[in-house]
Amino acid sequence: MGTDRSRDAFAELVALTRHLRSPEGCAWDRAQTVASIRPHLVEEFHELLEALDVADDGRLRDELGDLLFLIVFIARIAEEEERFGVGDVIEGIDAKLRRRHPHVFGDEVASTPDEVRSTWETIKLTEKSHADRKSILDGLPREFSALLTARRLQEKAGAVGFDWESPHDVLDKIEEEVRELRDEIDDGPRERREAELGDLLFAIVNIARSLEIDPEAALRKTNLRFRKRFALIEERFKGQDLREVGLEAMDRVWDEAKKAEGEG
Repeated sequence: MGTDRSRDAFAELVALTRHLRSPEGCAWDRAQTVASIRPHLVEEFHELLEALDVADDGRLRDELGDLLFLIVFIARIAEEEERFGVGDVIEGIDAKLRRRHPHVFGDEVASTPDEVRSTWETIKLTEKSHADRKSILDGLPREFSALLTARRLQEKAGAVGFDWESPHDVLDKIEEEVRELRDEIDDGPRERREAELGDLLFAIVNIARSLEIDPEAALRKTNLRFRKRFALIEERFKGQDLREVGLEAMDRVWDEAKKAEGEG
Protein backbone atom coordinates (compact mmCIF):
# COMPACT_ATOMS: atom_id res chain seq x y z
CA MET A 1 0.00 0.00 0.00
CA GLY A 2 1.46 3.35 -1.08
CA THR A 3 1.95 6.33 1.24
CA ASP A 4 -1.07 8.25 -0.09
CA ARG A 5 -3.32 5.20 0.14
CA SER A 6 -2.13 4.48 3.70
CA ARG A 7 -2.82 8.10 4.66
CA ASP A 8 -6.32 7.92 3.14
CA ALA A 9 -7.04 4.59 4.85
CA PHE A 10 -6.02 6.01 8.22
CA ALA A 11 -8.18 9.10 7.69
CA GLU A 12 -11.12 6.81 6.87
CA LEU A 13 -10.55 4.83 10.08
CA VAL A 14 -10.52 8.06 12.10
CA ALA A 15 -13.75 9.17 10.38
CA LEU A 16 -15.35 5.76 10.97
CA THR A 17 -14.45 5.88 14.67
CA ARG A 18 -15.90 9.38 14.95
CA HIS A 19 -19.14 8.15 13.33
CA LEU A 20 -19.41 5.15 15.65
CA ARG A 21 -19.18 7.51 18.62
CA SER A 22 -21.75 9.95 17.21
CA PRO A 23 -25.50 10.04 18.08
CA GLU A 24 -26.16 8.39 14.69
CA GLY A 25 -23.60 5.67 15.37
CA CYS A 26 -23.45 2.67 17.72
CA ALA A 27 -24.94 2.70 21.21
CA TRP A 28 -22.24 0.36 22.52
CA ASP A 29 -19.35 2.37 21.10
CA ARG A 30 -20.91 5.60 22.35
CA ALA A 31 -21.20 4.21 25.89
CA GLN A 32 -17.52 3.27 26.20
CA THR A 33 -14.97 5.12 28.31
CA VAL A 34 -11.19 4.84 28.51
CA ALA A 35 -11.65 2.66 31.62
CA SER A 36 -14.13 0.31 29.95
CA ILE A 37 -11.92 -0.06 26.86
CA ARG A 38 -8.82 -0.92 28.88
CA PRO A 39 -9.55 -4.68 29.24
CA HIS A 40 -10.16 -4.90 25.48
CA LEU A 41 -6.83 -3.19 24.85
CA VAL A 42 -5.02 -5.74 27.02
CA GLU A 43 -6.86 -8.63 25.32
CA GLU A 44 -6.07 -7.41 21.80
CA PHE A 45 -2.43 -6.89 22.70
CA HIS A 46 -2.08 -10.49 23.84
CA GLU A 47 -3.94 -11.77 20.77
CA LEU A 48 -1.45 -9.83 18.66
CA LEU A 49 1.44 -11.50 20.50
CA GLU A 50 -0.11 -14.90 19.83
CA ALA A 51 -0.42 -14.07 16.13
CA LEU A 52 3.27 -13.17 16.10
CA ASP A 53 4.13 -16.46 17.83
CA VAL A 54 2.33 -18.62 15.25
CA ALA A 55 3.66 -16.54 12.32
CA ASP A 56 0.24 -16.22 10.68
CA ASP A 57 0.28 -13.13 8.44
CA GLY A 58 -3.49 -13.03 7.95
CA ARG A 59 -4.12 -13.22 11.66
CA LEU A 60 -1.32 -10.73 12.35
CA ARG A 61 -2.87 -8.23 9.94
CA ASP A 62 -6.26 -8.60 11.62
CA GLU A 63 -4.89 -8.24 15.14
CA LEU A 64 -2.86 -5.17 14.17
CA GLY A 65 -6.09 -3.69 12.82
CA ASP A 66 -7.95 -4.42 16.05
CA LEU A 67 -5.22 -2.79 18.12
CA LEU A 68 -4.99 0.21 15.80
CA PHE A 69 -8.75 0.74 16.04
CA LEU A 70 -8.61 0.77 19.84
CA ILE A 71 -5.78 3.31 19.79
CA VAL A 72 -7.78 5.59 17.50
CA PHE A 73 -10.89 4.93 19.62
CA ILE A 74 -9.19 6.05 22.85
CA ALA A 75 -7.79 9.13 21.13
CA ARG A 76 -11.31 9.96 19.93
CA ILE A 77 -12.67 9.76 23.48
CA ALA A 78 -9.89 12.12 24.61
CA GLU A 79 -10.73 14.46 21.76
CA GLU A 80 -14.41 14.55 22.78
CA GLU A 81 -13.28 15.50 26.29
CA GLU A 82 -11.12 18.26 24.75
CA ARG A 83 -7.91 16.76 26.16
CA PHE A 84 -6.08 15.84 22.94
CA GLY A 85 -6.78 14.26 19.57
CA VAL A 86 -5.30 11.61 17.32
CA GLY A 87 -3.37 14.35 15.50
CA ASP A 88 -1.69 15.30 18.78
CA VAL A 89 -0.77 11.64 19.35
CA ILE A 90 0.86 11.42 15.91
CA GLU A 91 2.67 14.74 16.29
CA GLY A 92 3.93 13.66 19.70
CA ILE A 93 5.40 10.38 18.53
CA ASP A 94 6.87 12.05 15.43
CA ALA A 95 8.67 14.63 17.60
CA LYS A 96 9.83 11.97 20.07
CA LEU A 97 11.29 9.72 17.38
CA ARG A 98 13.16 12.62 15.79
CA ARG A 99 14.45 13.78 19.17
CA ARG A 100 15.62 10.31 20.19
CA HIS A 101 17.36 9.64 16.85
CA PRO A 102 19.98 12.41 16.77
CA HIS A 103 22.22 10.06 14.78
CA VAL A 104 19.59 10.09 12.02
CA PHE A 105 18.18 13.62 12.24
CA GLY A 106 21.18 15.37 13.81
CA ASP A 107 24.95 15.31 14.01
CA GLU A 108 25.51 12.56 16.58
CA VAL A 109 27.07 9.24 15.63
CA ALA A 110 25.66 5.88 16.74
CA SER A 111 26.62 3.03 14.43
CA THR A 112 25.64 0.00 16.52
CA PRO A 113 22.36 -1.03 18.17
CA ASP A 114 24.02 -0.76 21.61
CA GLU A 115 25.13 2.81 20.92
CA VAL A 116 21.64 3.70 19.72
CA ARG A 117 20.05 2.24 22.86
CA SER A 118 22.48 4.10 25.10
CA THR A 119 21.64 7.39 23.35
CA TRP A 120 17.91 6.63 23.59
CA GLU A 121 17.99 5.97 27.33
CA THR A 122 20.15 9.03 28.02
CA ILE A 123 17.83 11.34 26.07
CA LYS A 124 14.79 9.95 27.89
CA LEU A 125 16.20 11.13 31.21
CA THR A 126 16.44 14.72 29.90
CA GLU A 127 12.81 14.92 28.74
CA LYS A 128 10.21 16.84 30.70
CA SER A 129 7.87 13.85 30.86
CA HIS A 130 10.61 11.93 32.66
CA ALA A 131 11.68 14.72 35.01
CA ASP A 132 10.52 12.81 38.09
CA ARG A 133 12.82 9.87 37.35
CA LYS A 134 15.92 9.66 39.51
CA SER A 135 17.36 6.50 38.00
CA ILE A 136 17.75 5.15 34.49
CA LEU A 137 15.86 2.10 35.79
CA ASP A 138 12.75 4.13 36.71
CA GLY A 139 9.59 4.29 34.64
CA LEU A 140 8.72 0.65 34.00
CA PRO A 141 4.94 0.04 34.11
CA ARG A 142 3.58 -1.83 37.14
CA GLU A 143 1.52 -3.97 34.75
CA PHE A 144 4.65 -5.53 33.23
CA SER A 145 5.18 -9.19 34.01
CA ALA A 146 8.19 -9.94 36.19
CA LEU A 147 9.84 -11.55 33.17
CA LEU A 148 9.43 -8.46 31.00
CA THR A 149 10.49 -6.18 33.86
CA ALA A 150 13.69 -8.20 34.29
CA ARG A 151 14.50 -7.88 30.60
CA ARG A 152 13.88 -4.13 30.53
CA LEU A 153 15.94 -3.57 33.70
CA GLN A 154 18.83 -5.45 32.11
CA GLU A 155 18.48 -3.53 28.84
CA LYS A 156 18.46 -0.18 30.63
CA ALA A 157 21.53 -1.06 32.71
CA GLY A 158 23.26 -2.54 29.67
CA ALA A 159 22.68 0.68 27.72
CA VAL A 160 25.16 2.44 30.03
CA GLY A 161 27.70 -0.39 30.04
CA PHE A 162 26.59 -2.48 33.03
CA ASP A 163 26.44 -5.76 31.13
CA TRP A 164 28.12 -9.10 30.51
CA GLU A 165 30.70 -9.27 27.73
CA SER A 166 29.42 -12.49 26.16
CA PRO A 167 26.64 -15.11 26.45
CA HIS A 168 29.25 -17.55 27.77
CA ASP A 169 29.79 -15.31 30.79
CA VAL A 170 26.05 -15.37 31.45
CA LEU A 171 26.03 -19.17 31.18
CA ASP A 172 28.72 -19.31 33.85
CA LYS A 173 26.48 -17.13 36.03
CA ILE A 174 23.52 -19.45 35.42
CA GLU A 175 25.60 -22.46 36.48
CA GLU A 176 26.64 -20.56 39.62
CA GLU A 177 23.01 -19.75 40.44
CA VAL A 178 21.99 -23.40 39.88
CA ARG A 179 24.65 -24.53 42.36
CA GLU A 180 23.49 -21.99 44.93
CA LEU A 181 19.85 -23.08 44.51
CA ARG A 182 20.88 -26.73 44.80
CA ASP A 183 22.61 -25.95 48.12
CA GLU A 184 19.38 -24.47 49.50
CA ILE A 185 16.88 -27.08 48.24
CA ASP A 186 17.21 -29.69 50.98
CA ASP A 187 17.44 -27.72 54.20
CA GLY A 188 17.59 -24.00 53.33
CA PRO A 189 14.81 -21.70 54.56
CA ARG A 190 12.04 -20.91 52.10
CA GLU A 191 13.18 -17.28 51.83
CA ARG A 192 16.64 -18.39 50.65
CA ARG A 193 15.19 -20.86 48.12
CA GLU A 194 12.96 -18.11 46.78
CA ALA A 195 15.86 -15.66 46.55
CA GLU A 196 18.10 -18.16 44.76
CA LEU A 197 15.32 -19.13 42.35
CA GLY A 198 14.76 -15.45 41.58
CA ASP A 199 18.46 -15.00 40.88
CA LEU A 200 18.40 -18.00 38.55
CA LEU A 201 15.37 -16.70 36.64
CA PHE A 202 16.99 -13.28 36.34
CA ALA A 203 20.15 -14.88 34.92
CA ILE A 204 18.08 -16.91 32.44
CA VAL A 205 16.44 -13.71 31.23
CA ASN A 206 19.95 -12.33 30.78
CA ILE A 207 21.05 -15.20 28.55
CA ALA A 208 17.92 -14.75 26.45
CA ARG A 209 18.77 -11.08 26.03
CA SER A 210 22.39 -11.91 25.19
CA LEU A 211 21.16 -14.26 22.46
CA GLU A 212 18.71 -11.58 21.22
CA ILE A 213 15.72 -13.77 22.14
CA ASP A 214 12.62 -12.36 23.78
CA PRO A 215 12.21 -14.54 26.90
CA GLU A 216 8.49 -13.77 27.08
CA ALA A 217 7.99 -14.98 23.49
CA ALA A 218 10.22 -18.01 24.06
CA LEU A 219 8.20 -19.04 27.11
CA ARG A 220 4.89 -18.50 25.29
CA LYS A 221 6.07 -20.79 22.49
CA THR A 222 7.16 -23.41 25.02
CA ASN A 223 3.71 -23.17 26.64
CA LEU A 224 2.12 -23.79 23.24
CA ARG A 225 4.35 -26.83 22.64
CA PHE A 226 3.53 -28.17 26.09
CA ARG A 227 -0.21 -27.83 25.41
CA LYS A 228 0.13 -29.58 22.06
CA ARG A 229 2.20 -32.46 23.39
CA PHE A 230 0.05 -32.97 26.47
CA ALA A 231 -3.05 -32.99 24.25
CA LEU A 232 -1.49 -35.93 22.37
CA ILE A 233 -1.01 -37.76 25.67
CA GLU A 234 -4.67 -37.16 26.55
CA GLU A 235 -5.74 -38.34 23.09
CA ARG A 236 -3.58 -41.50 23.24
CA PHE A 237 -4.98 -42.51 26.63
CA LYS A 238 -8.48 -41.19 26.10
CA GLY A 239 -10.95 -42.77 28.51
CA GLN A 240 -8.22 -43.80 30.95
CA ASP A 241 -7.25 -42.24 34.25
CA LEU A 242 -3.88 -40.63 33.53
CA ARG A 243 -2.84 -41.20 37.13
CA GLU A 244 -3.10 -44.93 36.47
CA VAL A 245 -1.40 -44.71 33.07
CA GLY A 246 1.82 -43.69 34.80
CA LEU A 247 4.63 -41.30 34.03
CA GLU A 248 6.69 -43.78 32.01
CA ALA A 249 3.93 -44.42 29.47
CA MET A 250 3.10 -40.73 29.20
CA ASP A 251 6.78 -39.92 28.72
CA ARG A 252 6.95 -42.27 25.73
CA VAL A 253 4.15 -40.38 24.00
CA TRP A 254 5.82 -37.08 24.93
CA ASP A 255 9.09 -38.25 23.31
CA GLU A 256 7.19 -39.37 20.20
CA ALA A 257 5.66 -35.90 19.93
CA LYS A 258 9.11 -34.29 20.26
CA LYS A 259 10.53 -36.51 17.48
CA ALA A 260 7.56 -35.69 15.25
CA GLU A 261 8.35 -32.00 15.74
CA GLY A 262 11.95 -32.65 14.77
CA GLU A 263 13.46 -32.00 18.20
CA GLY A 264 14.76 -35.52 18.71
